[in-house]
Amino acid sequence: MAQKVRDVMTPEPAALPLDAPLTEAARLMRDQGVGGVLVTQAGRLCGLLTDRDIVVRAVAEGRDLYGTRLDQICSAGVVTIGPDDETEVAVRLMRERGVRRLPVVEEGRAVGIVSLRDVVTGDDPGARAAHGGEHRVG
Repeated sequence: MAQKVRDVMTPEPAALPLDAPLTEAARLMRDQGVGGVLVTQAGRLCGLLTDRDIVVRAVAEGRDLYGTRLDQICSAGVVTIGPDDETEVAVRLMRERGVRRLPVVEEGRAVGIVSLRDVVTGDDPGARAAHGGEHRVG
């Protein structure tokens, strides 16, 4: 039987509103040990901010790190997947789009996030636990 995204995703992913400051996202990533934060407006997913986005779109461009809001640097038009989709679909989407994380969306709301690490170690709970969950940095 094929494995479902809901079986390997991290539920209740880190999320912040569009107008949150970049520094808040960086602190959240540090505190939760994650490499990505979902960006929302009124509870709806509108983007994804990764640690790489912070480096490439903020630090490297010399932006004011305290005055920059998430809507100014997050990736919009993010590819998503449903919790009942098979993990093979997630892998295919990640390859096609060149991404390592996919927000998991159900009825327009983000219910989780799945990473490449999740789908690779998803059938081995011991390996998943050793890595500290799906999208941990490090």
